[in-house]
Amino acid sequence: MQRALTSALRLTRPWRPLQACGYASHGTARDPEIQVRSLAGPDQGITEILMNRPRARNALGNVLVSELLEALAQLRADRQVRVLIFRSGVKGVFCAGADLKEREQMSEVEVGVFVQRLRGLMNEIAFPTPTIAAMDGFALGGGLELALACDLRVAASSAVMGLIETTRGLLPGAGGTQRLPRCLGVALAKELIFTGRRLSGAQAQALGLVNHSVAQNEEGNAAYHRARELAQEILPQASIAVRLGKVAIDRGMEVDIASGMAIEGMCYAQNIPTRDRLEGMAAFREKRPPRFVGE
Repeated sequence: MQRALTSALRLTRPWRPLQACGYASHGTARDPEIQVRSLAGPDQGITEILMNRPRARNALGNVLVSELLEALAQLRADRQVRVLIFRSGVKGVFCAGADLKEREQMSEVEVGVFVQRLRGLMNEIAFPTPTIAAMDGFALGGGLELALACDLRVAASSAVMGLIETTRGLLPGAGGTQRLPRCLGVALAKELIFTGRRLSGAQAQALGLVNHSVAQNEEGNAAYHRARELAQEILPQASIAVRLGKVAIDRGMEVDIASGMAIEGMCYAQNIPTRDRLEGMAAFREKRPPRFVGE
């Protein structure tokens, strides 16, 4: 698997700063804090969003949030995006959370407005296609909230994560109080938020907070490699069925089971006329791998 992954790594397109992607520019005097890369070859369909704000450990400041919103808006309209991976370009860190130094300079009104923007960002991460957070280091406060907004989470066993806001006189404000109990259950979510406890990647997997925990490597990107392997498992599947399955799960979790079954029925009905469903049936009958086209 590692040899195949190393070979596939050569078949990538370069990182694209926001300006090169057609996104709005916030100036040219600094490096972009968000970069986008679409993989090629057998990994075509996987897109990566790289957070790269090393001096602030990828803290969620105004510029990073703005660039991430712009990137997501652009990618949302791209039907070639089959799986979206969030990763860090800063070794040892996924996202350190809110930029408290920047927030100290804000008025109370400005703080309220900015936190509302953060909630909006996390909702935008609820993307039509599967999203994976590759957590190769610290994911604290808003950094963990960002990961919780993704469908799947992969962490290095040595990564450190937690909703630590209560240790700073705050409470989670970008969806943590809502997504953590939906992920772990109410009692455990309350314990973690009330105590501000930090968990290792291995502990997080034991609780069900992350899907996979892997030993960190010398390069510091083991979680990214595992996240990419996971994306490679998703790629061959029928993209419309995957998208509709995501809708059925996400919407169904918000309602009672009877309403959820109705949502599932509506999603299933939308999939019936697709070419991919017919191709799947034909492939099964002919005992061959399906060739899905996303239609």
